[in-house]
Amino acid sequence: MNSDEEPGVVLSRDEAWELLRGSQFGRLAVSVANQPDVFPLNFVASGGKIWIRTNPGSKLAELTVNDLVAFEADAVGDGTAWSVVVKGTARILESQTEIDAAELLPLEPWIKTRKWTYVEITPASVSGRTFVLGAEPERY
Repeated sequence: MNSDEEPGVVLSRDEAWELLRGSQFGRLAVSVANQPDVFPLNFVASGGKIWIRTNPGSKLAELTVNDLVAFEADAVGDGTAWSVVVKGTARILESQTEIDAAELLPLEPWIKTRKWTYVEITPASVSGRTFVLGAEPERY
């Protein structure tokens, strides 16, 4: 543990990516007109990028207004937890070549809808931590 202010063990970039590649659910944070918004979604981590599918709506509209995003994935289980945060830029795939390549990713919608728009998140930073869960320490 680092400290009470920064608990957990800091992960290397490679360790963080390994956790992302093994996960499929996360949250995308965007900000438009100084108002934050968070969207739960499924994703694929591949090739050093995060990939999502979406439909026209507030998430896609907000990405076109401000492409700076944060993405977070985490998990809790067996007395441990982890969290990985990716900060970077989001870009809607437009060329057919890019879309065809994205179609090969194992990225299926959660619900039975057709989501034709692919978004690629290119990281500027990746950070992660693991935590051992347990009772609150005794106070002295």
